[in-house]
Amino acid sequence: MRVSSSRGLAFVAGVSLILLAGCGNSSDAADDGDASQGPAASSAVPVVASTNVYGDIAEQIGGGKVKVTSIISDPDQDPHSYEADTQNQLALSKAKVVIENGGGYDDFIDRMLGSGDNSSAEVINAVKVSGKSAPQGGELNEHVWYDFPTVAELADRIAAALGEAAPGDSATFTKNAETFKAKLKPLETKEAQIKADHGGEPVAITEPVPLYMTEASGLVNKTPEEFSEAIEEGDDVSPRTLQETLALFTGKQVEALVYNDQTAGPQTEKVEQAAKAAGIPVVPVTETLPEGKDYVGWMTANVDALAGALGK
Repeated sequence: MRVSSSRGLAFVAGVSLILLAGCGNSSDAADDGDASQGPAASSAVPVVASTNVYGDIAEQIGGGKVKVTSIISDPDQDPHSYEADTQNQLALSKAKVVIENGGGYDDFIDRMLGSGDNSSAEVINAVKVSGKSAPQGGELNEHVWYDFPTVAELADRIAAALGEAAPGDSATFTKNAETFKAKLKPLETKEAQIKADHGGEPVAITEPVPLYMTEASGLVNKTPEEFSEAIEEGDDVSPRTLQETLALFTGKQVEALVYNDQTAGPQTEKVEQAAKAAGIPVVPVTETLPEGKDYVGWMTANVDALAGALGK
């Protein structure tokens, strides 16, 4: 979802880093000279990712040679309401590599980097890596982690940044990135198969979160733009727009509803209930990794669920 200025991720200050260093979490404490960690732990490249989506990708590419801090990692956390704090600032002050989504999604990263003293960190902006921009007269869909070609390019960029931070392990990072990218190929194949089987079929969404996946699968979004924009911004949907959206289900005009389960509210719940009442499959998606999943496993489940819904 796009973060508006009224709902931006807030940077909360007011606690000194000196005090924080004495009461940091266990991952931060490992950096404070615990000899039991050994040389391998102390030489690990410190990486900070805005969400655990990018944190997981960094871990897969870095293996045991990185120490990753993911700022947003709770699958029940609405990224729009997340309040960044000075623990995050401390982690960023130590980072050699920082991975942010960009596109207005996690601006708190740039604010904290700007207010800190770590100007040497390599900052990777996923939206910039993607090369995507807003369509004429429209809004940028910044949820680029649902676009597998972008994620493949991001893997290469992460490997390069890690290689610069730890030149002796550069070949390992490159190899791990190649392994990770190979795991993305079946996902693109699955999308191509959905497109072959169901291309042109109409679907509905609650927010633009899954659109790169549905578009790559050849599906057509029929949701009124006013509905998804209002939900994305955290605004109330007008009664007229809500009725138009509900009519997609009562009139059985769509084959599935792809539903952002992470930021549900009364109006999206009405849409979900209407879909279920009409016998239209609901495909839940989230913005961060569910517990116990890695990126590839999570996206495999998403694509398989979409295919299963359309193949009812």
